[in-house]
Amino acid sequence: MAKRKRLTPAQPGMFGTPSAGLSRAPIAEVAGEAAAASAFDEVAGELARARDEGRLVLRLPLGEIDTGHMTRDRLALEPEAFAELKDSLRARGQQTPVEVLGLGGDEAGARSAKESASPRYGLISGWRRMLALRELHEETGETRFAEVLALLRRPEDTGAAWRAMVEENEIRAALSLYERARVVREALRQGVFDSEKAALHGLFPAVSYSKRSKIKTAMAVAAALDGALRFPDRLSEHAVLALARRLSEDAELGPRLRAALTREAPGTAEAEAALIERLSRPAADPAPAREAAPAPAPKERFDECHRFSPRLRMEIDDAGQRLVISGERVDADLVNELKLWLAARA
Repeated sequence: MAKRKRLTPAQPGMFGTPSAGLSRAPIAEVAGEAAAASAFDEVAGELARARDEGRLVLRLPLGEIDTGHMTRDRLALEPEAFAELKDSLRARGQQTPVEVLGLGGDEAGARSAKESASPRYGLISGWRRMLALRELHEETGETRFAEVLALLRRPEDTGAAWRAMVEENEIRAALSLYERARVVREALRQGVFDSEKAALHGLFPAVSYSKRSKIKTAMAVAAALDGALRFPDRLSEHAVLALARRLSEDAELGPRLRAALTREAPGTAEAEAALIERLSRPAADPAPAREAAPAPAPKERFDECHRFSPRLRMEIDDAGQRLVISGERVDADLVNELKLWLAARA
């Protein structure tokens, strides 16, 4: 049997230590640094593109977003739905980012103290989420409610930003006819579009011609009563169109309605609708004046009456200046004889 040879542990210093001056070959080091720089640039470029294209979710302080940058199309909050939204944010956090656009300058860079005091972004969509987060932050003081997740959009023009706002609300909950008409009017007032037609097609490109026609008609109601209505989102389509027709017929109706709504301040949507319906109802046409019946002629009084026969009589008035001959005997022959007799004595 062959003998086994015992192996001894390796001695650490047996082969010496590498010289401190030795390193990787220069070409390998340069290649490694170049590859690392290229990878960093690629990642940084992709992040920049994702940010510019609205694919990168940003975490922004609430104070840096101007919620009033655009006139909102949604006019009212449903208390029950808003409470549910707050409960969801409190329990699960924000699940869907809002959409914002930059207000000029370097949104990602350092800004002066004066610039920092003003919002850096304008809100496109997500107004309810912003409002809910602000209320939660005020109520709880928790820092998680002090920021909002947002996508930075770069719409090609202001009209595209308005269209994005309208589309987001149309998807979540259809806007009322009044709200649609109002947002078109506001877009025109702010110069976003140069004509009614451009505004209607720009904000509601997918709706039918008949619906756009209704929105155009309802713009008269928004022009007359915007700011005076307390429950504008509760007006039915039928009520809005009927009111638009009445406004076109009565130029004084708009001011009358504004004054009445301000004076009476109805407390419910039903009371407001009833007030509008009552004041805009066409006045009933006055009944044609009935012609007064002619006063009956005073009954003639005759002092004398001579009956020559059952078929002929003569009556003389009390002044003795008028006589009436009547009866079946009065015929053409008698009349001619009387004419000749009177002519001979005239």
